[in-house]
Amino acid sequence: MKNYLAVDIGGTNIKWGIVNVEGAIIKKGKFKTPRQEDATAQELVSKLGEVAAQLKTEFNLEGLALSAPGAVNDKSGYIDGASALPYIHGPHIRQLVEEATGLKMHMENDANCAALAEVWKGSASDVDDALFVVIGTGIGGAVIKDRKLHTGKHLMAGEFGFMVFESDFDKGEFPNFSKLGATAQIIIRVEESKGLEPGSLTGEQVFEMAANGDAIAATSIEKFYRTVALGIFNLQHIYDPAKIIIGGAISSRDDIVERINEKLEFIVKHYDIKSLMPQVVKCTFEGDANLLGAVYHYRLSQ
Repeated sequence: MKNYLAVDIGGTNIKWGIVNVEGAIIKKGKFKTPRQEDATAQELVSKLGEVAAQLKTEFNLEGLALSAPGAVNDKSGYIDGASALPYIHGPHIRQLVEEATGLKMHMENDANCAALAEVWKGSASDVDDALFVVIGTGIGGAVIKDRKLHTGKHLMAGEFGFMVFESDFDKGEFPNFSKLGATAQIIIRVEESKGLEPGSLTGEQVFEMAANGDAIAATSIEKFYRTVALGIFNLQHIYDPAKIIIGGAISSRDDIVERINEKLEFIVKHYDIKSLMPQVVKCTFEGDANLLGAVYHYRLSQ
C-alpha cells in the first residue's frame, strides 16, 4: 500500500504524518517552527530532510504532500502572498524540499487542504459543491466545485475574510469579515470593554464568563455569531453550495451550528425576498485535516 509523508507548516509547529492511500494516519509527529529573526527556508527544509531520512528506513514513501500558509502555487513551486513566516515566500520551496528529502512533492494552501480532507473523508464527502469557512484569528476558507478546489485566477478564492461588511469611505475605513467576525475579536472586544491588557484573556475564558452571567462577554459572543451568520448568508447567495462547513478551533463547540442557525433563521425570516437557508455543518477533522487534505491533493495531482 502506498504511503505518503504529509507535512503541515504552522506558525508554531511543523506537523508531519505518514498517511496511506486510504487516508489512515499511521504515524505522526511535530517539531518547532523556526521563528527567530534570522530563520530561513533552508533551516526548515533541512529539518524536513532529517525527518524524511529517518522515516524512509521504516516506510516506503511515495512522495511528500505539503500544506502551507499563503498563496501556494503547486504549478510553479513557489509560495506567493504573505504569512507569519516570511522566509517561505520567495525561495523555490518545491526544489528545496525535494532536494532535502529526495521525495517528489506537491503542495497546497492549508485552508484548501483542510477543505480537501472534508471532501475526501469528511463532511463534504456526499456533495459536489461546498464552501469551507475557517474561523480563527482571521477568517479564511476554500471553494469546492464538482469535488475539486477552485483557487481562482490569483489563488485568492476562499479568502472570505476580505469581504467588507461596513465602511466609512471618508475615513478610509473598511472593516471586513476577519476584523468583525474572527474569534480573536470576541476576546479583543471584552478586553477593551473591561480595560484589560491585550492578551489577558483566552477564548475559553470569555465563553466561561458568558456562561456565568457576564453581560459584556455574552454581548461579544452574540456579535460574533451575528457576524458569522451574515457572512454565511452572503456566501450562500453568492455561490449556492450544498453545504457550508465550519472549521477552526471554534468548530469544536457543541453549540456552534445551533447558534449560527438561530441567527440565519432570523435573517431569512426578515429578508424582503425569498432566500435560502444555508445548510451549515461542522468539519469532521480538526488537527489532522491539513495532513489528510495535503495527501488527497497529492493524489489528485498525479
